[in-house]
Amino acid sequence: MVAQRGRRNGAGAPDQPIVTPDADNAPTAEMPAVPANGVEPEVAVRAKSIPEAAVARLAVYLRVLSAMAEQGGTTVSSEELSAAAGVNSAKLRKDLSYLGSYGTRGVGYEVQVLVDEIERILGLTRKHKVAVVGIGNLGHALANYGGFPGRGFPVEALFDLDPDLIGVPVGGLPVSHLDDIPAICAERQISIGVIATPPTAAQSVCDRLVAGGVQCILNFAPVVLQVPAHIEVRKVDLAVELQILSFHVARRADAESNGNGLVVGS
Repeated sequence: MVAQRGRRNGAGAPDQPIVTPDADNAPTAEMPAVPANGVEPEVAVRAKSIPEAAVARLAVYLRVLSAMAEQGGTTVSSEELSAAAGVNSAKLRKDLSYLGSYGTRGVGYEVQVLVDEIERILGLTRKHKVAVVGIGNLGHALANYGGFPGRGFPVEALFDLDPDLIGVPVGGLPVSHLDDIPAICAERQISIGVIATPPTAAQSVCDRLVAGGVQCILNFAPVVLQVPAHIEVRKVDLAVELQILSFHVARRADAESNGNGLVVGS
């Protein structure tokens, strides 16, 4: 998944990636302002100092810790948590240091304390209402996915252009027309928009979402969106992910053809 901050009106080329020497040391992009009833000021200050790569790992730790809590786990060592999350223990301890020092030598970390702190840092102590635009196969799946509400992301609005879909309930919500995006998003206080449309429609949909007050966009369309500087965009390109996997498969095959089973240069 790629973060993309677009620009308009000739302020630069939005499709050029920004390369940083070390993603783990890069500061997190400034997030949209949080209302007074959202994240506490001191938590917001801490959150801004966390590298974006670490933020992604915190989300993984939260998933693992939540599963442990559901199974009755109360404490976990850094080694156990790092193994379950698929990272090395040194990196995990560094990531958790952004939350404060909650570990006890010889005991480990309290699972529920970590869950609470990560949720606060990720802004999950309040719900983020979601709108899905484009109710095709992918949009249908997203609208019907039961895991979003439980994680603080209730889907509150659905939009499409197909007259046969308008008014039809999907996942318990009626589908509205694209032209109603600004009014409905503003009325329902939607903060996250998910774009699952063909690429030709993605920019106009994005403009409507921004006009409706949406602050963050998850874009599944294979196109770079042009957005104001205060809008955060995350791009999910499944084709790119498959190409990356293809690279690893090809590299492994090349190594095996050399007869040593090792990846050259690893």
